[in-house]
Amino acid sequence: MPFARPTKPKLAVWKFASCDGCQLSLLDCEDELLAVCEHITIANFPEASRARVDGPYDLSLVEGSITTPHDAERIHRIRRASKYLVSIGACATGGGIQALRNFQDVQEFVSVVYARPEYIQTLAKSTPIADHVYVDFELRGCPISKPQLLELVNSFLNKRPPNLPNRNVCAECKLRGNTCVMVAEGKPCLGPVTQGGCDAICPSFRRGCYGCFGPGEAPNIAALSARMSEHLGVDTSDLVRVYRTYNSAADPFRKESERHES
Repeated sequence: MPFARPTKPKLAVWKFASCDGCQLSLLDCEDELLAVCEHITIANFPEASRARVDGPYDLSLVEGSITTPHDAERIHRIRRASKYLVSIGACATGGGIQALRNFQDVQEFVSVVYARPEYIQTLAKSTPIADHVYVDFELRGCPISKPQLLELVNSFLNKRPPNLPNRNVCAECKLRGNTCVMVAEGKPCLGPVTQGGCDAICPSFRRGCYGCFGPGEAPNIAALSARMSEHLGVDTSDLVRVYRTYNSAADPFRKESERHES
């Protein structure tokens, strides 16, 4: 009697409110993705194929934020069908650009934008995946880092924790030998309080960090705000806008923006 082949673990990729950029980062892996497919079954990935394998799934990658009642129900079904669930990208981990709605009356937007607002079913806020279900790991970025994504999948296949650097963007600037744009050129920069992972792209091109990877561990955001206000002349309204970009629903950025707004 022939031996049965070992069953490959099943990977599923899910989309909620987002631009699909993080899913495209997975497709951009190209050669590496082909190697991964030898060890894993891509069971659900609408961005790549209409083919679908039923769950349960060993690993689910979830892109996007929760913005509708249907989304809020669907993410619970995905969680129940997934052994491990990882939220990927700023929308899934920090609310995304769409979380700017959280600071205004969303029904006013609906009445202005849509010809038949009575057909629109939406939540008052756009929220990260972790606000609704347990998340085993968060992969930050807008979009996510290709090397970090491959490390995540590799760690899953080898049954070990992901080996990802826990440093801020300032540390990445130092590793690249960049001159600090905030000190040398007086440009506002979120590098001191932002999780690294982008290899300091913006500061390397003489632009301040926009916080794409969200707040780092225990960020001293109040001190950074004071620095930008007192030494760079950034006024209160601009400080609000500084923290309301890709991760405006992330607690440290949200609370700091609300502090200046009030």
